[in-house]
Amino acid sequence: MLETISLYILPIMILAILCTAVVKKVPVYEEFIEGAKDGFKVAVSIIPYLVAIIVAVSMFKASGILDFAKNFAGSLIPADIIPIIATRSLSGSATLGLFSDIVKDFGPDSYIAKLAAIMVGSSETTFYVLAVYFGSVGIKKYRYAVMTGIIADITGIVLAILAARVFFLASSGL
Repeated sequence: MLETISLYILPIMILAILCTAVVKKVPVYEEFIEGAKDGFKVAVSIIPYLVAIIVAVSMFKASGILDFAKNFAGSLIPADIIPIIATRSLSGSATLGLFSDIVKDFGPDSYIAKLAAIMVGSSETTFYVLAVYFGSVGIKKYRYAVMTGIIADITGIVLAILAARVFFLASSGL
């Protein structure tokens, strides 16, 4: 039943929007073109911010800090979870790629996969959000937003570790 609904929901929504536009006499094509122009302007304006994020991630990987963190935190949490902690604030897609590798390597019911899932769900791509959303509307002063986002990410990671330990590590008898 849900599969059938999911097949038809998007075409029905598009048709409903077009019918509403025709009834209200909205020039659909012209409005679409204007929206596409605005979207292109936003995309061009955020490119420098996205390049900065890519450079920061590359520098972070090349610096060796990730290997140091794996060695340092290996006694507290699984070392394979460190890349998720490192990339979550920067890139959601990179984090999801790392998460899928963990699930593939360790299995979906493993402690590390559950810990990674909690971390992915309890933190935000802070720097991506700042670059894209703040950059697209021209906000230049975002010092407090950065601090708040980093504090929220650290809190989310710490609480994810604690929740995973309480709910999954303790129940497995380890």
